[in-house]
Amino acid sequence: MLRSMEQRVVTGSDEDPRVAELRTAVSRLRRELAAHPAEFADRGIAEDELAALDAMAGGGQPEVPRLRRSLLLVAGAIGSVSALSGALSQVRGAVELFGTAPPSEN
Repeated sequence: MLRSMEQRVVTGSDEDPRVAELRTAVSRLRRELAAHPAEFADRGIAEDELAALDAMAGGGQPEVPRLRRSLLLVAGAIGSVSALSGALSQVRGAVELFGTAPPSEN
C-alpha cells in the first residue's frame, strides 16, 4: 500500500498489518460501490459480503476459508463492473496476504 508523505503509520499498534490492509481495501471498495451510479442484479450480494469482510477484519484474525468465500462472492457479484476492478483487486490482494488455510485434520 502506498502512503503519501503526510500519512504516518501508527506505531505501537497491536493490529496485524494484514488486517489493517484488508480493512483499508474493503473500505475503499465499499465507498466506490456506494458511489457507483449503475444498479446491477447482484449489488446487494456484494454489499452484504463486503459488510461480512469488514466484520471479520474488525474481529481481529479472520478465518482464511471464510475470507476467500466472501471474496469469491464479491468478485462474482461485481466482476463485470470494470469501474470497480481496481478496488476489487486491492481486496483480493489483501485477502491473499493471509495465505492459505491450514489443512483440516480428519
